[in-house]
Amino acid sequence: MRILVLSDTHRSLNKTVRLLHDIADDIDMVIHLGDNTEDAAFIKNNYQLPVLNVAGNCDFDASVPDDRLEQIGGKTVFMTHGHRYGVKYGSADDLVYRALELGADICLFGHTHTPFLQVIRGIVVMNPGSLPLPRGGSKPCYGIIKIEDGEIYPALVEIKN
Repeated sequence: MRILVLSDTHRSLNKTVRLLHDIADDIDMVIHLGDNTEDAAFIKNNYQLPVLNVAGNCDFDASVPDDRLEQIGGKTVFMTHGHRYGVKYGSADDLVYRALELGADICLFGHTHTPFLQVIRGIVVMNPGSLPLPRGGSKPCYGIIKIEDGEIYPALVEIKN
């Protein structure tokens, strides 16, 4: 199982479309972590890939949940945009506590537009950053999570502007 993780595309899909053109055949699923739900719908409607998504602070589609807990490749994945967990203030503590409560193996969030990848208390915690609008001196970035033989292999991938 190979998962593309995106966040904070904010209706600016040029880099996302180029990326999907290059790697769509090599991935099994897309997870979009909010801002904007319309972008996740575009991906779902234009590529033959399953898409899971959550709503961000700039999304107002009541049919899209703020948080999601899914079983993917035998692992429990907690997905959220992150704005309800204070991630913009430099701490993932509230987010990690929630992931622990839910029994998550993987915790995915966005909101900061800054890539982040650590294993915290046994949970893979990832923010893929933003392809169109990176912040904090980061480069345009996305995440890849490979789940194989019960193991999780996460990576952040920077692209050239």
